[in-house]
Amino acid sequence: MFLNDDFLLSTDWAKKLYHNHAAAMPIIDYHCHLEPKEIYENKNFENITAAWLYGDHYKWRLMRACGVPESHITGDASDYDKFAVWCETVPKIIGNPLYTWTHLELKRFFGIDLLVNKENTEKIWQLANEKLAADSFKRREIISSSNVKVVCTTDDPADDLSYHKLLAQEESRFKVLPSFRPDKALNINQADFSAWISRLADACEQPVTTYEELIAALGSRVDYFHELGGRLSDHALDILRYEKADSDTLEVIFQKGLAGHALTEKEVDAYRTETLTRLIHFYHKYNWTMQLHIHAYRNCNGRMQAQLGPDTGYDGINDLSLTIPLQKLLDRAEQTDQLPKTILYSLNPNDYPALVALLGCFQKEVAGKLQLGSGWWFNDTRAGMRQQLTQLADGSVLHNFVGMLTDSRSFLSYTRHEYFRRVLCEFVGEIVERGEAPTDEQLLGNLVKAVSYTNAENYFAF
Repeated sequence: MFLNDDFLLSTDWAKKLYHNHAAAMPIIDYHCHLEPKEIYENKNFENITAAWLYGDHYKWRLMRACGVPESHITGDASDYDKFAVWCETVPKIIGNPLYTWTHLELKRFFGIDLLVNKENTEKIWQLANEKLAADSFKRREIISSSNVKVVCTTDDPADDLSYHKLLAQEESRFKVLPSFRPDKALNINQADFSAWISRLADACEQPVTTYEELIAALGSRVDYFHELGGRLSDHALDILRYEKADSDTLEVIFQKGLAGHALTEKEVDAYRTETLTRLIHFYHKYNWTMQLHIHAYRNCNGRMQAQLGPDTGYDGINDLSLTIPLQKLLDRAEQTDQLPKTILYSLNPNDYPALVALLGCFQKEVAGKLQLGSGWWFNDTRAGMRQQLTQLADGSVLHNFVGMLTDSRSFLSYTRHEYFRRVLCEFVGEIVERGEAPTDEQLLGNLVKAVSYTNAENYFAF
């Protein structure tokens, strides 16, 4: 039956492991894109469209694929009309995880057990909006009711983190912690680089007019994030290349970038390599975890980027060579014993075997010090999750995996943890059914609990 208690659980062992061990575990959402301001202000959503469709480029892509006009996706159509075309889209996407996620969110959060389709549009709209108006559906209540213990947002080094301070004072049910995302510090070839440097200088209350002053400023912001509970960094390394440079060369490159002059590819690569290397030293100093998100191919549709801007559903997967530059980056930090805990994500699943083999070259002292990150973006599907679990189990230690994250801007996406845990238990149950693992519930239960929650709790040490 559709979304019954045992959906995705295809064996008796999968059912036993999920219901007896995984289901009740809390959630540590160690990487997401929720806005701290929204969490703090704790408002209700205006309607189901605001909760479901605003900013959700996963859904936008599917609506476009079904011929929905842009006016009903990101345009000026009414919220009801946008919701209506989503309801008309959903019956066409069976086989896509969004079909399952949509109904799972409706069932778990709203208690609505109706199929999302044209016929049920009005009824779902009314029932969901009634629920959303209640105090129990304010932003923080949604997080708390989802059994979330830690939320790690994604924050620019120049942010003042004022809402994190307020939440630390006022919210006791869960923690909201900052994650250090210095993409703008690395993107020296972007038009807004100089303006961002000015923001950083203001945040640090110190000048940033030389390359060494930049590194000092970034170090001071790492200090600041750490004081407020930050324990992770995150980097969008869509393209990873490795190029060394000395201090004099870096100063020349920095001054050119600050003045808005054109930079060569080699100069950009050298600046990014050396700046990231210095950041890695800061992360190691504070026992942080570094996350590297690699091989997104941004803004593939230039016309639509010009019309709608970035992060609107026009990104793809890159397929550049990865192993050699990544090896050089990690090995350089290892040579001075300054390689921090690291999670490696690639949007291209073809990279998984190489990543698993490479991370095995740098493991030491900390269980799972280097991690193959969970199936991300285009890969957080049942097939993508299973591929990631298979590669990790084949080439490393599944028991050490820190598990799922939402990587989402939606407050209703916590059902993805349930989805992942079901896939995990399905995967482990199949291993048992094949006779490759013993029928030992304590052993297997500890495995799924560790991957669902306790590994993350121990690894990040919030």
